[in-house]
Formats: sequence, C-alpha cells, structure tokens
Amino acid sequence: MKKFLTAAILLLTLSPFCKLHSQVKKGWSIGPLPAIGYNSDLGFQYGALADIFWFGDGSTFPEYIHKFNVEVSQYTKGTGVYHLFYDSEHLLKGIRTTVDVSYITDKMMDFTGFNGYAALYDPIFAQENPSFYKIDRRLFRATIDLQGSLGGNWRWAAGAGIYSYRVGEVRLDKYEGDDNLYSRYIDEGIISVDESAGGGRVEIKAGVVHDTRDNESDPVKGFWTESILFGSPGQKSYLKLSLVHRGYLPIYKKRLTFAYRVAMQANIAGEAPFYMQQNLSTLYFRQITSEGLGGINTLRGVMRNRVVGKGVAWANLELRYRFLDFKLFRQDWYLALNPFLDAGRVIQSYRLDEMKASADPLIWSAAEERLHLSAGAGIKAVMNRNFIVSFEWGKPFNRKDGKNGMNVGLNYIF
Repeated sequence: MKKFLTAAILLLTLSPFCKLHSQVKKGWSIGPLPAIGYNSDLGFQYGALADIFWFGDGSTFPEYIHKFNVEVSQYTKGTGVYHLFYDSEHLLKGIRTTVDVSYITDKMMDFTGFNGYAALYDPIFAQENPSFYKIDRRLFRATIDLQGSLGGNWRWAAGAGIYSYRVGEVRLDKYEGDDNLYSRYIDEGIISVDESAGGGRVEIKAGVVHDTRDNESDPVKGFWTESILFGSPGQKSYLKLSLVHRGYLPIYKKRLTFAYRVAMQANIAGEAPFYMQQNLSTLYFRQITSEGLGGINTLRGVMRNRVVGKGVAWANLELRYRFLDFKLFRQDWYLALNPFLDAGRVIQSYRLDEMKASADPLIWSAAEERLHLSAGAGIKAVMNRNFIVSFEWGKPFNRKDGKNGMNVGLNYIF
C-alpha cells in the first residue's frame, strides 16, 4: 500500500511537467494526468483526466480564458466517475461561468440512516454484514453557476442544476438478498415508497458572495463569505439556506496560516426527498461531489454521509505550515503540512418521529445527536500556488463515526 501511495503521488506530481513551462503560454494547453488516488471510503482510483486551458494571445496569463477538466475513472470499491467541468470569466462579459456535467455510479455507497447519532450504527455489526449499511446509487448531475460583480469585493451568484438519482439495494452478486438498513427504512415508512427508487429534481439558487482572498487555490490571507438560497419548485418543493464563511489568517509571513471554515445549511420550507438530503450547496466543485457531512469534503475521517439531516452545521480548523520551498522542472514548488480538527452535527432533524415510532431495534439508537469530531493531518505539494497534490488522514473521536479515513487527491477542501 505504501508503494502504491508513493507511486500515486509521484505520478500526480510529475505528470504536469510534460505540458507546463514557466514562460507565458498562448493558445491551448492540455495537461493529461493519470487519475490515480486513494480514498478509504472508495478504494484505489485508476483512470485518466485532463486539464485543458485556452490562453488566447497570452495577455491574460497566468489567468486562463477558458478551463475544462475531463475525468473518466473507477474506484476499486465500485464507484465510477464520468466528469466534465468548465470555468471561465470570459464566456459572458463580466460574469464568471461554471458548468459541471457528471455521471457517478456507486455500487457500495454508505447509508447509515438519518440524524447522526440518533440512527443506530453498530461498527461490529457493520464489519460482519458489509452490505447492511450500503446502497447502490447512480447520479446524473448537470449544473451551471454564475457570478457577477456588485462592486468592490461583493458579487451576486445564481445557478441551476438538474439532478437525477437511481437508488436501490446493493446489486453485487455476493450480497444479493442480504438484509440492509435501506430496505428496513422503506418497510417502516421512514423512506416513502414514491421516493425509494430515487427521482429527478431541478434546483435553483441565488445569493451573494464577499471575497477578499489573495489567491483562489492556495490563499494565505483574506476571507470568503457566501449566503445562498436554493431549492426546488413544483411538487414536493423545498427551500434551504446555505451560509459559509472561510478565513485565512497569516500567523508568520507566508509560512504559517490559520485557515478555518464555519458553515451551516438549514431547511426553511418544505422537505427535500431523502436522496437529496446529503447535498451541500457549492458554487465551485473542488471535489467531484459536494456531499456530507462525513468524508473528504467536510468531516475528514468520518464515514461518508454519516451526518444527514434537514439542517447541518460544521467547522474545519487547520494550520497550513509551508516548510520547504524548491524548484523542479522550472516550476516553483513547496511542501506544506496541515494538521486539522473537524466538527459537525445535525441541527434540524429529518423524519426523526418516524424513526422513534419504529419497533425495529436496528433503526433508532435512542441517543441524542451531538458533535461529531475528527482530527488528523495532511501534507500538500503545491506547484505555482494553483496545482495542489493532497494526502490527508483523519480519525473520528467516536468509533460509531467510522474507523479512520485517508485520501490521496487534489486541492485543499476549502
């Protein structure tokens, strides 16, 4: 395993050099990469991806005019990723346009119920019954997000997304017919029959953003604050509010930065179907998915989607210590350590009364929801402050949130 991780990091690190040079770039720049990584929830990743840039006559360099990211990859635990991403501030004059089209299959997606600790999760039982806390989920997603200036560091934001989910029991032959929590939730009426197989929703959003960061990919100082209303009209409509504040406070020059994120997502009206509850609003996908709480995007080390409710709140605190600068292949690199502490919980319960009414002893734990905590550390290899190879490992404080989590991939999570 150590040899694989080393190889993965080297491939991710060295592959860009076949396309990247320090001089001003013009026209198209295509940087193919092996999609090699590791995530303890998903397994080892293999496949291919490419960052494609259009710099025009080079007058905007290092800012690109258009950026595309294409990925086709597979994880050894059954997840498939087919992903197209586009970003530009020049397609529409004065407006940043971000587009995502993805199809994601997950044959063993975590499903531990709703409302955090109020849902009974038994780690020993889970080990003995590998498919009990799993579902088969297939997601098609197409989103567009727009941002425009309101003056100064303020921007308006608006967007729309199409989501199509197909949900069911695990289909793998070796688990066919096995007992599972998902089916028990349907039998008890916690998941309604008309939602149980998934469905499609159109979601729209609008809000404001305040951004004073000195760098988007690797900020050392500044703040980002966003307030976004989003929801789905029509039958079974709902409306939610997302508030996110991120801060980057330099402690010692550009060597040591305290970075934090505090966020909440609350239900205002209506009720989203169960298959949409784990979605977290975002204007820019830093990872392939924006879901939680639990997993790479939110509570590192906690199992995916462990904390699901109508409303959730979370915080990430970390130090970013830049300890080694060097040049390699005419590029500016540095290594950084980022020890972290993550916390989150459900603040608005989802179908808790139905859980409490169930006579099934594997559904409701009779415990009160409280903070889910995890801690860990990561190391980053940062090139030119815009390409970041990341390794992170986290461990939850409570065994009922999982054992630990590891991820080898790209980017800071915020």
